[in-house]
Amino acid sequence: MKFTPGHINRFLMFKLPSAWLAGIRLKSITDQKAIVAARHRWINQNPFQSMYFAVLAMGAELSTGILVMKKIQDSGQNISMLVTGVQGSFTKKARGTIRFICDEGNMVDEKIQLAIAGGEGVQFELTSKAFDEQDDLVCTFVFQWSIKVKSLYKKTGLKTN
Repeated sequence: MKFTPGHINRFLMFKLPSAWLAGIRLKSITDQKAIVAARHRWINQNPFQSMYFAVLAMGAELSTGILVMKKIQDSGQNISMLVTGVQGSFTKKARGTIRFICDEGNMVDEKIQLAIAGGEGVQFELTSKAFDEQDDLVCTFVFQWSIKVKSLYKKTGLKTN
């Protein structure tokens, strides 16, 4: 898969339609940082005329998870990934266009190399911060990710004895 906003946003439409319908869109991705955006609209609002917390969580998760996906593909290894925990804190009503930023690509590189070298699962935390159009912090999410190199033997059904 190509890690461009266009390709990833099409991926969302077909594989994560609830995120796509809620207006979650990848805006940019580099080796170090991913930026995701969502605009407050009728479809993604709560009864208090701000963005529903689940939409905020989806945007934040995408900003961290897309970095993990890109780094796994760049590694050339068969690595599984899974969210094992999440924490969120909210500081302001989410109105207008909200940007979710995760800039911890270097840490993902380190953790993938650790998983490849050790052959064991590795857990780590990535933070996504969300900002409104005035650059005020709206919320912060911390996702705990678990990655593990998939065994060739498990995939093919071959026995190791």
